Amino acid sequence: MKSNSFFSKGTLSKFDIFLISGIIITGLAYSLLANEFDLLGFIASVTGLLCVVLCAKRSLSNYLFGIINVSLYAVISYKSQLYGDAALNALYYLPMNFIGWWNWLRHNGGKNKDGEDDRALVRSIRMSGVQRILLFSVSLALVLLTGLLLDRFTADPQPYKDAFTTVLSVIAMFLMVKTYMEQWVLWIAVNAVSVIMWAVIFLKGGEHSALMVIMWLFYLINSVNGFIVWKRNS
Repeated sequence: MKSNSFFSKGTLSKFDIFLISGIIITGLAYSLLANEFDLLGFIASVTGLLCVVLCAKRSLSNYLFGIINVSLYAVISYKSQLYGDAALNALYYLPMNFIGWWNWLRHNGGKNKDGEDDRALVRSIRMSGVQRILLFSVSLALVLLTGLLLDRFTADPQPYKDAFTTVLSVIAMFLMVKTYMEQWVLWIAVNAVSVIMWAVIFLKGGEHSALMVIMWLFYLINSVNGFIVWKRNS
């Protein structure tokens, strides 16, 4: 039996609801403590978490929230002078969300928790051993090359950190569009480093930074869950 719904029936688990409720409650609590409601940061953080939670569940609907999130995150990054992140989101993530939406539609019909085909879920696949070695080698080489270029030709104070997050994000997004389970290993690494990056910006008084720290913390938790779910279903 196949479901034709864009949103898979029973997609969200209690853990997913905990994550979504957590970022909403945490964001509102921070607003009360700061006596200021950061609407842009709040919407970006909530839509971002909805996107990654639904992606972890292999749900096609993640792209709806992803389009909103990357658009807002590009604006926030630009205002925080993270021009690389702003460009990455506006020029790569945004069009890749539309490409991913189209590609996932071609690979839908994944199994739901009842073992039934569900057109709202994508079929996840695994890389071979050779592909994983190639992925690691290419990722390492590109990170080192990009870091070297940033160090040599820009005033970037942390060239290899920026290279790490940028390169792995680009590769992970490509793997996500192609429905590879291994994307989650890269997302875990990217999310961990991004928490540190935004925490530093928060300590310097950066605008929207507090909610971005919260968002990336929840991303990190969800990426671990995403790895477990996709590994089980690939």
